[in-house]
Amino acid sequence: MELAMVSIEKPAEVNCILGQSHFIKTVEDLHEAIVQTVPQMKFGIAFCGSSGPALVRASGNDFELTALAKKNALSLSCGHCFIIFMSEGFPINILNTIKSVPEVCGIYCATANALQVIVADSGEGRGILGVIDGVKSKGAETESDVAARKQLLRKFGYKL
Repeated sequence: MELAMVSIEKPAEVNCILGQSHFIKTVEDLHEAIVQTVPQMKFGIAFCGSSGPALVRASGNDFELTALAKKNALSLSCGHCFIIFMSEGFPINILNTIKSVPEVCGIYCATANALQVIVADSGEGRGILGVIDGVKSKGAETESDVAARKQLLRKFGYKL
């Protein structure tokens, strides 16, 4: 078995959700779930098929985000993983909806940070072992950091 680290390529302002599913219609169901939850969100989804032709399947309502999802899914090439890239919304807006899609098995992360995926290759297939989401902690929050965090949440509309 070989281990590799795959860096997810994306613009800094783009958020993503990385997860695992189990069925060929994942792309269609995730697409419908996002559109029904946050209709104005721009997104692209790609899903790595893991049987038969084992193709990367993609959908979305934004050409660039869909192309980005396809490119990163091919880099991962891990059975039954999916990746969603989004703008004009945040993962928190759709995360519970995504988790409730029947074929979704789990979520590895939801982030706008730099993302690295630890992948195992058995020679027959590839799988995700885990993720590195962002950077190492630099210290503990101070009172001014708390104020800055709350200000940012207000800017996003999540705190009064």
